[in-house]
Formats: sequence, structure tokens, C-alpha cells
Amino acid sequence: MSHEDNLRDLETDIKLDLSERQNYGGYLCLDRLLSAQKPLSHPEHHDEMLFIIQHQTSELWLKLIIHELKAAIDWIQQHRLGKASKILARVKQIQKQLFEQWAVLETLTPSEYVQFRGVFGNASGFQSLQYRQVEFLLGNKNKKMLSVFPEGSVSRRVLQSVLEAPSVYDVFIRYLDEKDYPLDDDLVHRDYTEPHRYNESLMKALLEVYRHPEHHWTVYALCEQLVDVEESFQLWRFRHMKTVERIIGFKTGSGGSSGVGFLKKALELTFFPELLKLRTEL
Repeated sequence: MSHEDNLRDLETDIKLDLSERQNYGGYLCLDRLLSAQKPLSHPEHHDEMLFIIQHQTSELWLKLIIHELKAAIDWIQQHRLGKASKILARVKQIQKQLFEQWAVLETLTPSEYVQFRGVFGNASGFQSLQYRQVEFLLGNKNKKMLSVFPEGSVSRRVLQSVLEAPSVYDVFIRYLDEKDYPLDDDLVHRDYTEPHRYNESLMKALLEVYRHPEHHWTVYALCEQLVDVEESFQLWRFRHMKTVERIIGFKTGSGGSSGVGFLKKALELTFFPELLKLRTEL
């Protein structure tokens, strides 16, 4: 068989006019997306491109998680728990992508990192607006985080709105109340700008769900999806901490935090304490 026999002609219906907005590059805005990687090291250090793309890709996945969590909240408010469960199953798969990405960054050695570490100054993942939105949407509210963003800035207004809105757990609790599960009134009508705190009435209601899942199946299924999302988030946090430990050891973080120590403290935070504690009580 000759080399020419291995060449295929283009199918006649393939569109070759690349001037239309509907072509692949145009639809995905690849001209802007692929020109957004701008290393600052001079001469440009080879590994800075990895560092930039790693974090840009993470921000894209975080954008999708925010999109999905807001949809899950809407579905729960409409009493469509099956739809919300489907959304949360997708969130879990997105979280897997974020988790696995750390393996790529871990190919960056300490010797390579220090050669361009100084070029991005005080920039830090601690300043990620989208990460804070995800935490707030899951219920880890913290008013102090608003101060990370300048007064009057768009970023601060966005985070303020998420701070004041109910989290996915809040709307789930409201759903339980509307379905006549016995819950404390101050839990159902709480201040959404504060983090959720363990509540005994919610614990009792969820224990009933888990003791008789066949009678509460849609609620039971949604609970397990929430547990999956929390576990995946904690695994991501742990992998983040271990990656930082591997690359910079116990140095101070770029944004001024204690670095590994700060990330270890975050592992103690929980979104859905009743869903975790009930496993001991069953």
C-alpha cells in the first residue's frame, strides 16, 4: 500500500468557511482563551506556563460548579429533588477533575518553582472570588472574606449577594420544613449571612430519613449527593494542601497566609454536620 493510499479526502459536507461565529474556534472564543496565558518571568521560565494554565483551568471548573450549584438551589426551591440530585452528581464529577489536576502541578519541583515565584507578587488562590462563591453556596459563610475584595468593587458586590442568599443546605432545610418535617423555627428562618451550625431538630429529622429510606427516598438520595459533594470538596482541599507542602514546604503562602498550616485548618470545616454525625447515631 502506498503512502498516498493512507490519505483521506475531506468529506464534501465539511464546512471550511472559518469566518463564521459558529465555527469551532469562534464558538469557543479560542482567540481570547488561548491568548490569556501571559507569563511574567523574563526570560520566560518554561514552567510558568504550567502554573498559569493549572490555575486558569481550575477557575473554569469553579465557574461551572457555581453554575450547577445555583441550578440545584433553584430545583430544590421548586421541590424537584430528582433534578437537584442529577445536578449534584455532575458537580461531583467536576470536582474529580479539580482533584486530578493537582497531579499535573505536582510535576513542578521546588527548584523550578522558585525560579519564577517572585513574578506574581502577592497573588494567591486565597483571593479567588469563585472559590469563595463555591464555599458560600455550600454554606461556609464568612463575612470577613468580603474584605479580601475592595470596597465598591464588582467582586465584592458579587460575593455579598451570595453571602446574603440561601445556600444549597438552607434551601434543602426549607424544603424539609415545607414538607412538614419537624424543625426548629430559628433554623428555618435563620440569618443566611452566618454559617450553618449543627441543629438537633435537623439531626432528628434526618435520622428518621435514614432509618426509613424507602419512605423518604428523594430526600435520602439528595442527602447522599450532598455527602458526596462534601467529601469530594474535602479531598480536593487535602490534595491542595499536600501539593503546596510538596512544592514550597512550610514557607509562608504567597498571599501572606501560613501556607500549609492555613490549609490544614480548612480541613476541619464542614458544610453538612448533621449528615456526617448521623452515621454515628444510626
